[in-house]
Amino acid sequence: MCQYSAVDGVPNDWHLVHLGQFAIGGAGLIIAEATAVVPEGRITPHDTGLWNDEQVAAWRRINDFLHAQGAATGVQLAHAGRKASTSAPWEGGLTVPESEGGWQTVSSTAEAFGNLAAPRALTEDEIAALPEQFAAAARRAEAAGFDVIELHFAHGYLAHQFYSPLVNDRTDRYGGDFDNRVRMLLEITEAVRAAWPADRPLLVRLSATDWVDGGWTGDDSVRLARLLAERGVDLVDASTGGAVPKADIPIGAGYQVRFARQIRAEAEVPTGAVGLITAPEQAEEIISSGSADAVLLGRELLRDPHWPMHAADRLHADNLWPKQYERARLG
Repeated sequence: MCQYSAVDGVPNDWHLVHLGQFAIGGAGLIIAEATAVVPEGRITPHDTGLWNDEQVAAWRRINDFLHAQGAATGVQLAHAGRKASTSAPWEGGLTVPESEGGWQTVSSTAEAFGNLAAPRALTEDEIAALPEQFAAAARRAEAAGFDVIELHFAHGYLAHQFYSPLVNDRTDRYGGDFDNRVRMLLEITEAVRAAWPADRPLLVRLSATDWVDGGWTGDDSVRLARLLAERGVDLVDASTGGAVPKADIPIGAGYQVRFARQIRAEAEVPTGAVGLITAPEQAEEIISSGSADAVLLGRELLRDPHWPMHAADRLHADNLWPKQYERARLG
């Protein structure tokens, strides 16, 4: 849930209060927004980053507070590729020109996404530099006190721009068949796993389908999930879509859960389910039925940061209410 509220990639008091409310509300793991590994990887000029020490110190302050409330913390490491250098959604979400603080975007291709500015196709040498950029951000994430890293390989951002056959039109070793299109993802994963402590979880968010004929499929995701697990990934977070502007997505309650279930069953990899999961009973059924090993909430927690507290009460689970709020529990 990007906030588009940082300055030079540095999170601030907004992020402290924004993320802190979820810790007070009882969330077990709080994963911070898509955080760029390099400046040109930001979706907007106001995204958070992990490419310098000032950002590390700011994240450390936030993590210290979240940990003090009993929550574990994670961060999504990301590069937006051709979806970078845009304005915030409430400002239109269009390309920010270089004259106004934007930058030249990059991708697997030189083709634009929708009405955004066209990117420049990365060279092989530039692609080869990406794993170390992600690994350096992983080391900073450790210094900042994060417990979990999630590699954001979904939603049409740079990694997805490589593995989706709808986007990747390369003819070199990073394009063409399945193995070439996932090569960059696996190289990044290996580099991050080597840089990230072995006892700390590494998650990957995938778009498990493009929802378009000829695009990436659930079966492709199963195949990729096996390769990711072989490289030390502990859980695949199964989201969908985002590679191309127009896709026929059957949006409804829990509409993406079936992909978490498929990957879990066929790849034998732990999965997380996400997407229009709103009721405690719905979340509980996803876990108890074996569809996924974890449920991740985004917009529902924005609507109700205390959702975990209320869910625990409704499901007769352990009390998650902080002592400062106990007087309101039964009122």
